[in-house]
Amino acid sequence: MIYAMDTTIVVVISAISCLLFGAVSGLIGGYFFRVKQREGSLKKTEEECKNLVDNAKKEGDKAKKEMVLEAKQEIFSLRKEAEKEIKARKLEVTEVENKLNQRETQINNRVSNLDKREELLNSKENRLDEKKNEIEELKSKIDDVLKKQEAKLIEISNVSVEDAKEMIMSKVREDMSNEIALYIRDEEEKAKIDVESRAKNMLALAIQKFASDTTSEKTVSVVGLPSDEMKGRIIGREGRNIRTIEALTGVDLIVDDTPEAVVLSGFDPVRREIARKALETLVSDGRIHPGRIEEIVERSRLEVESFMREKGEEAVFTANIGRVHPDLVKLLGRLYYRTSFGQNVLSHSIETAFLAAKLAAEIGENEVLARRAGLLHDIGKAVDHEVEGSHVEIGANLAKKYHEPKEVIDAIESHHGDKEPESIIAVLVAAADALSAARPGARSESLENYIKRLEQLEQISNNVKGVASTYAIQAGREIRVIVKPDEVDDLSTFKVAREIKEEIEKNLSYPGTIKVTVVRETRAVDIAK
Repeated sequence: MIYAMDTTIVVVISAISCLLFGAVSGLIGGYFFRVKQREGSLKKTEEECKNLVDNAKKEGDKAKKEMVLEAKQEIFSLRKEAEKEIKARKLEVTEVENKLNQRETQINNRVSNLDKREELLNSKENRLDEKKNEIEELKSKIDDVLKKQEAKLIEISNVSVEDAKEMIMSKVREDMSNEIALYIRDEEEKAKIDVESRAKNMLALAIQKFASDTTSEKTVSVVGLPSDEMKGRIIGREGRNIRTIEALTGVDLIVDDTPEAVVLSGFDPVRREIARKALETLVSDGRIHPGRIEEIVERSRLEVESFMREKGEEAVFTANIGRVHPDLVKLLGRLYYRTSFGQNVLSHSIETAFLAAKLAAEIGENEVLARRAGLLHDIGKAVDHEVEGSHVEIGANLAKKYHEPKEVIDAIESHHGDKEPESIIAVLVAAADALSAARPGARSESLENYIKRLEQLEQISNNVKGVASTYAIQAGREIRVIVKPDEVDDLSTFKVAREIKEEIEKNLSYPGTIKVTVVRETRAVDIAK
């Protein structure tokens, strides 16, 4: 049994030994296999690295060659540009040298000319010295001759020099005393005329001030404002808005302490109405600046012209005189804004037409023709401030131009007694005109004189060369003249102002002083499309 166990143990031990040997042999064989496999991998990796290094060297050589080529090309272009610039500089230097040579030649020529001129001046100076010496010799000879002649005259006349001087002075004093007396007499007459004229002006001014309410209604318009701050917007920055309104309309804009109102003052009712409409539109719109003012003033002018045309058509319809030329209808409408001694001329014309028709009916004459002559008898007043001549002459020319009947032309020419009437209609129109003007309160003499003086002011300025338009403002205390910039330069504006001032002093009599302001402006307008 013990033997059997030992045998078993030996067998087990042998088996274990075999297993251990097999395991160790496998491990050793696997190790060597792995080592060999790793050596093959390392060898492959080394070959790949060597290939990479060779490829990198090739690419580096290629890049190096390309960079060298680019550097050579850049050097070539820089050298070409440098040569080009050097060539341009050489050309500039050559041009400068040529200019310097030309300048040097010119300077040499000038120096030569100056030398010749100096020689010429020296020769002239020498000749002048010689002439001077000759003149001095002649002067001394003349003095000797004069002394001899003076002595001879004294010997012949038996009158000394002092006596002769006294005789001459007494003659001069006698002549001067006569001239002084004449001068004093003329000045006294001028003073009397001047005093009389000034007295009349003072009386007219006093009467006009006494009738201030009536005159204010005729020459002043009031425009209401929503608030007092609107006054500042009307005035504008540094007064540019108010100056633009006054320049475009010719009306004096008065912004005072009157609450929520501004006053428009001007003798021309058409201008005043245009200014009133424009200002009301600007106030309601709220946009007030020079460009907008020009646009609104032009629009208001067109509206007033349309209104005058409507007034003319209304007058023709009211008078029932049949067909009238459209231009005459427009001129009749202008009479709505015209006054004669404070009386509205259009109302006066309609009134004259109906009075003449009533008189014609009484004596059996043509009523329609009488109304037509009565309505058109003052048509010349619509343009008498634009056309030279009296309103009678202007009205007759207009009637002839538009082929009015001869009775109408005769009535226009004779209604103020400028010529003897040739028809009964003309006599009736003259009588109706006098009746319309003579009714109590119809006319105011001082207002008409005031308006005539302002119209004369504008007419005097418009007759000066280079004047484009003229506006009398500040109740005739200032006249604003706008000149044509292409005919009058800045220096000539002073000459124009002085010429107008002298003409006013020569042709008008007026109280106080009148300020003449000449405005010259140039506008450049273009339209972006």
